Amino acid sequence: MKSFGSLGVGGGVVWVTRFRRCCCGRSCFGFHRGGAYLRWAELRAGLGSSSRHLPVSFPPALQPASWAMGRPTVLLLLLAFLTPGAAIRVPPAMKALSSLRWSTSFTSRGTVAKKYSIHYIEQKVNHFGFDADKTFKQRYLIADEQWKKNGGSILFYTGNEGDITWFCNNTGFMWDVAAQLKAMLVFAEHRYYGESLPFGNKSFTDSRHLDFLTSEQALADFAVLIKHLKKTIPGAKNQPVIAIGGSYGGMLAAWFRMKYPHIVVGALAASAPIWHFGNLVPCGVFMEIVTKDFKRSGPNCSETIRSSWDAINRFARTGAGLRWLSENLDLCTALTNIQDVQHLKAWISETWINLAMVDYPYESDFLQPLPAWPIKVVCQYLKNPSVSDAQLLQNIFQALNVYYNYSGQASCLNISETTTSSLGTQGWSYQACTEMVMPFCTNGIDDMFEPHSWNLREFSEDCFKQWGVRPRPAWIITMYGGKNISSHTNIIFSNGELDPWSGGGVTKDITDTLVAITIPEGAHHLDLRARNAFDPTTVLLARSLEVRHMKQWIRDFYANQRKKH
Repeated sequence: MKSFGSLGVGGGVVWVTRFRRCCCGRSCFGFHRGGAYLRWAELRAGLGSSSRHLPVSFPPALQPASWAMGRPTVLLLLLAFLTPGAAIRVPPAMKALSSLRWSTSFTSRGTVAKKYSIHYIEQKVNHFGFDADKTFKQRYLIADEQWKKNGGSILFYTGNEGDITWFCNNTGFMWDVAAQLKAMLVFAEHRYYGESLPFGNKSFTDSRHLDFLTSEQALADFAVLIKHLKKTIPGAKNQPVIAIGGSYGGMLAAWFRMKYPHIVVGALAASAPIWHFGNLVPCGVFMEIVTKDFKRSGPNCSETIRSSWDAINRFARTGAGLRWLSENLDLCTALTNIQDVQHLKAWISETWINLAMVDYPYESDFLQPLPAWPIKVVCQYLKNPSVSDAQLLQNIFQALNVYYNYSGQASCLNISETTTSSLGTQGWSYQACTEMVMPFCTNGIDDMFEPHSWNLREFSEDCFKQWGVRPRPAWIITMYGGKNISSHTNIIFSNGELDPWSGGGVTKDITDTLVAITIPEGAHHLDLRARNAFDPTTVLLARSLEVRHMKQWIRDFYANQRKKH
């Protein structure tokens, strides 16, 4: 059994009632309110006695008459990744995530440049020491067109592993709700990413320079920045701040509220796998959800993929078989040895994982130009696992083409196309080797992949070879509490049931103020995406619930201020 590395890897009704998710199925998704059960359909139609407690209104662009219209928008996929080809043995899932490089030069249909101003603040390289005065410039962006000094708020994006301008232009939810929350939008760049490099071009040279790349230091940066904004921007001093983030950024948003409750009044943690550490969740849950996505999208689809690995292995036994694979999969570079075959299988696995993460209800072209509900399109070619090896792999080729050649412009399939490194990949590689240790495994039975075990010792050795550091797999649980977080308040954990990351997320209410919102038809933090005419009703309602919580936090903040005065 081979070992995997670490996976690394969102009216004015008073909102005071606890809502508990009670059904995961699409037909019965809803919440309990006391003894009343609220269905999505009931909420949408405004029917039934319980609906008067939870009025839902949609902006004109989202009225049913407009749902058949509109242009697709670029998806927001903020996931972690490791550097392909580095010393660490990178699992297929992690290598797939490495394709999500943050590039300010990337353009995508439906992405609209936002109007914001760019700023910098001097931050201490080490917030938790007193023997050095080294500082660096942290970049942050501000958009205040909708901000009101009287009764307004500040929505603070907790930047994660990439260039902050990309997050700013693609976190449409914050822009969509700014007016109704009278909000200033702030997007803070995470240290060691984008332009916020503590040691400039030497930031990634060795572990000594990288020693300050931690979630704790990043949260301290955010806290210092917010204090700076309140001190220097007239009207901001006495306004509530809400943290918002997705994926690793969602984890940071939740942890920010936990560690700095006096700085932010609440947090929206979208697709935040805060429990994908240690043994809090099974290491195989991620790939099991990927498999379920394919299983529900077509008959025999996941079974066909499971059968494909042995078919590839049988062809790979001979030189003629390697040539056949190279030609019939239309590979840009011919396969010559077993290492090439392993690379091929990892690349194919990456493809299925990417598709699960971007299984959106509208066309998108962030990773590759893709159709709406791309897994359903892929599964049209994967209906029969019992055909000959040659036919099965030709069907696999057709399915791969949906992802890599939907535009019809690719002359061949390049299995090395995700190996370009960037500062972002370097940064996350280090974080995954230190505190962001997320176990990952497959067994080939509950999932559609070849068996791979999680081997911490081997992973530690690989990390030491690359960075000269050893992972601390229990530190995140020690630092942020693992599943013992009930003493905290005002955090929304949103997850899409199609999102593999939901397996490590909070999917049930913990308390009345630590609430979970699950989106049956949602992939990776679809709720943080901008409004789209093809959004499922469930994500519209999820966003409505999120805004209602935020409005309540804001009202509570101002009510407490009035009491003090």
